[in-house]
Amino acid sequence: MAYLDAHVLDLAWAGVVYWLALGLSALLMRRSHGRLIRLVFPCGALGALFIAVIGVTGLFLPASAMVLPIGLPDLPFHLRLDALSAFFMTLLGAAAFGITVHAASYFRGMAAGPLALLALWYHLFLASMTAVLLADDAYAFMVAWEMMALSSYFLVTTDHRVPEIRRAGFLYLLIAHIGALALLLAFGVLQGGHGDYTFDAMRHAGRTPFWASAAYLLALFGFGAKAGLVPLHVWLPEAHPAAPSPVSALMSGVMLKTAIYGLLRLTFDLLGMQIGWWGTLALALGLGTALYGVIFAAVQSDIKRLLAWSSIENIGVIFAAFGLTLIFYTDGKGMLAALTLTALLYHALNHAFFKGLLFIGTGSVLHATGERHMGRLGGLMRFMPWTAWLTLVGALAIAGLPPLNGFVSEWLLLQAFLLTPSLTQPYLNMMIPVAAATVALAAALAAYVMVKFFGVVFLGQPRDPALQRAHEARWPERLGMLWLAAGCVALGLFPALLINWLAPVVKLLTGHALAHDGNWLILAPVSAERASYAPLIFLIVVAAVVMLTFLWVRRVYHGRVRRSEPWGCGYPEQHARMQDSAEGFGQPIRQIFEVFMRVERDTPDPFERAPRYRGDSRDKLWILFYQPVARVADWLSEQAGRLQHGRIQWYLVYSFVTLIVLLVFTS
Repeated sequence: MAYLDAHVLDLAWAGVVYWLALGLSALLMRRSHGRLIRLVFPCGALGALFIAVIGVTGLFLPASAMVLPIGLPDLPFHLRLDALSAFFMTLLGAAAFGITVHAASYFRGMAAGPLALLALWYHLFLASMTAVLLADDAYAFMVAWEMMALSSYFLVTTDHRVPEIRRAGFLYLLIAHIGALALLLAFGVLQGGHGDYTFDAMRHAGRTPFWASAAYLLALFGFGAKAGLVPLHVWLPEAHPAAPSPVSALMSGVMLKTAIYGLLRLTFDLLGMQIGWWGTLALALGLGTALYGVIFAAVQSDIKRLLAWSSIENIGVIFAAFGLTLIFYTDGKGMLAALTLTALLYHALNHAFFKGLLFIGTGSVLHATGERHMGRLGGLMRFMPWTAWLTLVGALAIAGLPPLNGFVSEWLLLQAFLLTPSLTQPYLNMMIPVAAATVALAAALAAYVMVKFFGVVFLGQPRDPALQRAHEARWPERLGMLWLAAGCVALGLFPALLINWLAPVVKLLTGHALAHDGNWLILAPVSAERASYAPLIFLIVVAAVVMLTFLWVRRVYHGRVRRSEPWGCGYPEQHARMQDSAEGFGQPIRQIFEVFMRVERDTPDPFERAPRYRGDSRDKLWILFYQPVARVADWLSEQAGRLQHGRIQWYLVYSFVTLIVLLVFTS
């Protein structure tokens, strides 16, 4: 243990260097397709497992720090590993292991040259996310943050020959850099004019409430842009579908959580003060994001775009938990702040597992069928049973059904809402019940979205005859899905154990931790008399009821089975096109929440021999805010482009005029 105390941070940094070396070695193997698939990606998965082990170890060890002799003069890299960074390293490593195992088979069809470049950016992406979690000064943090943005941009634009993918990559990079600029300004405010950009100096820098609020708002903007907080979400539904599925899984499951890490680090660790209205603002933004994301997820027909909007909904839930934590913390309700922060961390970990599982399951469907549009899928459960059953685990988990992991974190958050005592601010006492109802509505709609997703893709009849040639995922892909599905089950069945592991993080940030009586079977966030949950007992009871029902039915009917065609409403000529479609599932949501979107419909003429219907629901925020900015930017670019007319004499005139103007202003 003493050795680990002294060297755990060295081992964590060694994991970063390992991934960097692995990515560079992929370039040396650019002529060997077999080595890239059988060596580089499996070694990358082992590195993820190593980082997860280091993270779990760091949760229970004292904080450690080190200074690396790299960087600029007088600006070396400062690194630190404490309970907060250790938790997010555990999340990163555990989710990345399953995703990378899946990627080893998913990218098998790529040519060796592009695959080597992809392996470079993939492992650089993993290394930079880990470096973000270890950074202990603004310089190292921003260098790692920019490496993360650039490497993920090149991963998103893997298929850069497609114009839509190039546009999605440009939008992602643009918003990522706008957010990074806000973070630079936030760190500038935090250092207080002393010129010392280490996090330790920021912790001890004195600042007024005005400047603390300025730093918080800049951080909320910068980290919100990376996380996909509405109205800064517009890049996410474009970039996630454009990226390869394992990359989408990493971006949604892991990269979005680096923004949550950064916001927690800055708010509870670096600022040194917290103000009540900060939490109210974060809660309102989180609730709006959750509801907005799930509404748009419900009306999507592209499976990857549906999952991207679902990620926005889950980020909204996490931000709502963050806002509620701040409200309780500033109001002196330390135990309730610990409860909501536990729910936040638990949901972040849950989302990494079930959203990673859903994205790579979708990737296996895409590999097998070449199709992302749900209107041309269906009935895949009979052709891809492994993929279907494992994806069902992720769908049930994200829908919040017990005894899987998604239920635990949402139940903890709702308990925090329900157990809220009277707060000092009267408007909060009115707002909290509305917030609880909004979270419950978002959770219900999320379950609706998953019924649509799984039912349309895997159940029913194939909507295209070509789907009968769909093949099951290879074993490495199945192993990656099995790992993430096992995580969803384990996190759902043993929440009391995990909450004990989260205690060091919660205590570091709030000064409190959830009291637990040591009974690993029962989870009681406040007291067993108020509310408790026993997932293993719940599972055993449900399994027993199902088994007894099965045996009773077998006994009564003596095992007799009568098979017949299902009733077709009196119409004997049913075919696949008559079953519910993705558009049909989304139609009620589109009608109810039409105020949030611009609905476009192309309806067929009643006399068409081959009628086709097309509907699209466009984001009104994009139309109202982003399109005007894009038009102005295009106009300014067009005006500036007129200066480039290819005549050298005019270029010399521009230079001469610029020189004269500079001389006038400097004299």
